[in-house]
Amino acid sequence: MTTTEVHIGLDDIDSPSGGCTTHFSALVVEQLRELQVQWLDYPNLIRLNPAVPFRTRGNGAVALRFEVERNRIEELTSLVQGMIMRYVTREYPNTNPGFALVEGAIPPEIRGISKRALWRVLPRTLAQRVARDTVRFHYSEGNARGLVGALAAIGNVLGDDYTYEYIAYRRPEECGDERGVDHESVRQLDQQMQSELFSNLDSQSGRVIVDPHGPDPVLFGIRGETPEAVITAGAMVRARQGTERWMVFRTNQATGAHLEHVVEIRHLRPYMTAMVDVSVTARPRIIEGGHVIVRVGDATGEIDVATYEPTGDFRDVALRLRAGDRCRLHGSVRPASRTHERTLNLEGIEILHTAREYRLQNPLCPRCGKRLKSAGRGKGFRCTRCDFKSSEIQKIRTETDRDLNTGFYLPPERAQRHLTRPMKRLKKSNKGIPVQLVDVWCGHRNVTS
Repeated sequence: MTTTEVHIGLDDIDSPSGGCTTHFSALVVEQLRELQVQWLDYPNLIRLNPAVPFRTRGNGAVALRFEVERNRIEELTSLVQGMIMRYVTREYPNTNPGFALVEGAIPPEIRGISKRALWRVLPRTLAQRVARDTVRFHYSEGNARGLVGALAAIGNVLGDDYTYEYIAYRRPEECGDERGVDHESVRQLDQQMQSELFSNLDSQSGRVIVDPHGPDPVLFGIRGETPEAVITAGAMVRARQGTERWMVFRTNQATGAHLEHVVEIRHLRPYMTAMVDVSVTARPRIIEGGHVIVRVGDATGEIDVATYEPTGDFRDVALRLRAGDRCRLHGSVRPASRTHERTLNLEGIEILHTAREYRLQNPLCPRCGKRLKSAGRGKGFRCTRCDFKSSEIQKIRTETDRDLNTGFYLPPERAQRHLTRPMKRLKKSNKGIPVQLVDVWCGHRNVTS
């Protein structure tokens, strides 16, 4: 029987009140295994531009890649479409599921969508046109926004750097209850496997960040460099709620894939994610809520950049910037509104050069060495010890210590985007390492609470 290569893309199959695209993909994988497909890769969890306003939570889409008998494509297409219709929460008006199926080689038009979806906002009409012209099958509901993510997931084959995530799922009937993840078990596994894992603890506060807080089916997720590492670590996590099923994803998380373009200020567009090379033009200011705003500019214009109070020490770095400092800023563009100008929300700061900073001080008394006092406006200085007076002596200009070094700064892990390359991975990459499927990369635990 003739087999063919198939790529399935899935997106926006969730809502704030429940559901999860990765959880749905785990259900699909279980059904496809019964059709005896031959897997070509782990399920790919593709994080898209984190700045888009349409996302439900982490703006993640999923691609499934396998070989199957050609005469079963219609069967599996109907199967997945039916599963979507049963899974989606109809009460939430902004769930717009998308599903696309490509047979054979991935068309260049879809690869192009994938690259742009990492840092731009794409029109739905583009996705609809490309789907109509290039894919074997596509399906969408609502405003068809999920079709953009589905195509973008198919087009991103993770040919550059990549990582892995082990995601455990709880039973649907328990999604309204507390997960009860034992944080001490996470700290222990992170300590034992430090070099193989990342972003499971916040290094600044020690806070565990593997378990979400919403009503979705995800129990916890463990991020690491290899499938073996995340599977080993995932089995070590203890939780009050049981793991109903689990799956390993290969993903672009923690690779910085959304920050590969340096853009002039004049070319920044709403919800774009990019880097800008700028000079600080004004002293930072603190606004209500403790957020820090810094004015910066390049040869094409100026823009405010913002760091927010929850980012802790990262906000303090922005507060220490001074006019004349040169930086490469990583961030996403927040559009202007009635209350604020267009703003770049900061995700990272590369300080390339720090300007010298000076302060003016009253001079020392030439007779006794005591610091002089002002004798009044336009009257010079006087000494309160020896009564020396002079209207000709000027204030002294003294260079101050900046308390800020050149280098790269990031928010703590608890405030980082899924795509942000954390400090622990700055010099790491899995690019070029062949992908080999381990024997068991998904399954059921059937653990009771």
